[in-house]
Amino acid sequence: MRFRCVFSTEKIPLCYHMMFVSMIKESLKAEDEDYLNKLYYFRDKKNKKSKNFTFSVYLKDYEMNKDEIKINDSVEINISSPDPEFMLKLYNGILKKKTFQYKKMYKINKLRVSIQPEKNISKGELCFKTLSPIYIKDKNGKAVSPKSDEYSKEFNYIQNKILENYRGYGLKEDIQFMPVLMKKKIVKEEIADFKMTSGKSIYCVEAYSGIFKLCGAVKDLKDIYMLGVGFRRNQGFGMIEVV
Repeated sequence: MRFRCVFSTEKIPLCYHMMFVSMIKESLKAEDEDYLNKLYYFRDKKNKKSKNFTFSVYLKDYEMNKDEIKINDSVEINISSPDPEFMLKLYNGILKKKTFQYKKMYKINKLRVSIQPEKNISKGELCFKTLSPIYIKDKNGKAVSPKSDEYSKEFNYIQNKILENYRGYGLKEDIQFMPVLMKKKIVKEEIADFKMTSGKSIYCVEAYSGIFKLCGAVKDLKDIYMLGVGFRRNQGFGMIEVV
């Protein structure tokens, strides 16, 4: 399932990813607080287990300033997940709220929510484009470029984990990743845990956007299409669309 939410607002923070994570959490809380707590917390601590969704943010007519982004038109968030329970609770929660507040400085007003069509995947070789940049890293936490010989190994590692987390088993077969037109994109994030451990307020993520081809089992590609690819999918990375 996929749906799109359109919001009006005057401004959003330059590091806006966590703002929309907050919006998702608020929506789930409005619909089912027990479900939210089960998803994001474990024994009163943050549950770091991967969640079965991804999202992307699209800004229409905007101006970037030093710390903020001025929005002249609207902000769209697209959300994708193969988990019907999650999507139904999130969808209903968003419908219940008219506005979302973030850090007392930012407010987004809901304009509309619409279900989006899904592409049918029936073959094992397809071209995709990124709706939000893909972040792949190695075991040392270093970002890996699609041009690197290590990319395929690390890509398969994280996709195997994502699928295993969702359906109980990983990839049916290794995925072949072939970049067609990929460009580096540095994404700035403001994460509280990072600030506490490093003393720095901004975390920079080296991610990649563009067009690429995947070859693999049809079932794997179907689930990858809905779940997204790479690390930090639940923070607005790795959402893809069939070209």
